[in-house]
Amino acid sequence: MSGQNSVMIRRTALKNIVLGIGGGLVVAQAGHLAWARDDVESAQADPLPAGAVTLKDLQKRLEKAPRRRDFKTVPMILTDPLQWDREALGEVIHYAGAPKQVWDNTDLEGPWLNLMRNAMNTQIWSFKHPNFLAVSATHGAAHLALYDDYIWDKYKIAKLTNDKYKTNVFIKDELPGQINPADFENQNGAFSPRGDSIAVLQKREAVFLACHNAIWEFTLSLHQKGVNPDRRSHAAMAAEFTNHLIPGVVLTPGIVGTLPELMLAGYQYAK
Repeated sequence: MSGQNSVMIRRTALKNIVLGIGGGLVVAQAGHLAWARDDVESAQADPLPAGAVTLKDLQKRLEKAPRRRDFKTVPMILTDPLQWDREALGEVIHYAGAPKQVWDNTDLEGPWLNLMRNAMNTQIWSFKHPNFLAVSATHGAAHLALYDDYIWDKYKIAKLTNDKYKTNVFIKDELPGQINPADFENQNGAFSPRGDSIAVLQKREAVFLACHNAIWEFTLSLHQKGVNPDRRSHAAMAAEFTNHLIPGVVLTPGIVGTLPELMLAGYQYAK
């Protein structure tokens, strides 16, 4: 082999090595960019702010906690924890994060959802408490917002609001897209008044508690008025309303009696 050929062979081998290394770098860089893009997309898809570790843990626990919705009848006073959402309620009561606030919500037409949203925004972005938990202790007329469309249609709930609300608008989501915490100053976004709905606040991990006593007393009123399409017993009608609470709601044996449990666990009371 001539000296010239040896030089050419060495140059070709060196070139191939360099190209191989370069190609590896390109692939590695592409992989890094792909991971970075995935991280950004994941962050944008997560409706909770950065640092909300404890709140995310609660979210996972509540998703796993069972909700019994197959009652045939229910009694006036619940005496067995299996008659309400014991595990889910326990997770809320013993939430390890802070601060945590419980709203005593009774007025369907009041600013209750707006106040909860404003409290969440202020705690998260003004006071830098990403694990802040807002809980709605829902009873009274506000409890109508916790029933699904089936109950609203079947029992003509709109008439009870003098047709001010044709449907349960409180569970509608006008912002079906992703909630991006980085976009919290958007005046038309999820953190603006457009986010004043149970559906949006639930995505942000606000918890809505339902009241068995409210269910019992409301169905008793309907029963006495003859608003009973299936001619059910009162106990069976109360069970039907219980079975048609909207997804994510946590059933309690009674809100007024549950409020002290929450306050003893460190919740701040708000009205």
